Amino acid sequence: MQTVHRAVYPSLAGASVFVTGGASGIGAEIVRAFADQAARVAFVDIDAQAGEALARGLADAPGGAPLFRACDLRDIDALREAMAEAGRTNGDIAVLVNNAANDTRHALADLTVEAWDDRLAVNLRPMVFAAQAAAAQMRRRGGGSIINFGSISWKTATAGMVGYTTAKAAVHGLTRSLARELGPDHIRVNTLTPGWVMTERQKALWVDAAAEAQIDQMQCLPGRLQPADIAAMTLFLAADDSRFCSAQDFTVDGGWA
Repeated sequence: MQTVHRAVYPSLAGASVFVTGGASGIGAEIVRAFADQAARVAFVDIDAQAGEALARGLADAPGGAPLFRACDLRDIDALREAMAEAGRTNGDIAVLVNNAANDTRHALADLTVEAWDDRLAVNLRPMVFAAQAAAAQMRRRGGGSIINFGSISWKTATAGMVGYTTAKAAVHGLTRSLARELGPDHIRVNTLTPGWVMTERQKALWVDAAAEAQIDQMQCLPGRLQPADIAAMTLFLAADDSRFCSAQDFTVDGGWA
């Protein structure tokens, strides 16, 4: 596996960063990446054990130990309080990374109203209210960057998780609308759309021989997409280097979609 060498972004040093779903997978790599940039990082996740372990492991990070709070993002009041605490502890949020999602497979025939509502409550609704809370803090500091995570799954007509793909298709509409509304306050909003990233969850549950063959066929580039590849783009979109990028969809998928 080729090593991803991260750029150093001076504008991220000391910046207050908030990441959802930061305890494992792509989210954990994003937390590590910002910590390496000397940012002041706060993150939430439903997995308290994994989140606490990650925070302990980054205790000596250049920007200080990340602030972790266990949070079920279906509880919007708990999310709001975590973000308020992050602002009090680390300063007003400069960067929001709306990463958290759940892509558990489900057949249309088995889908209930309750399950459908839950897919949206996990994969879409928290982004809206996290952006609302972050925007209030970003206005006070004179601007910021919101990064909403999409997915190529809806672009590639992936079946078997209609709740997830529908939510992810809606993400860029959310991005476009927020970018227009928040732009006058110097708040940039973009979508970051990953391809099939080789997280431990993906490899354990869904990456079999058939999946490997599909990746080889569909990606323009050989190799396997890693969490570090997504973190690298996240850093760019958070930093001042992308200061005139807004309302866009940045896809990192090896050329699949």
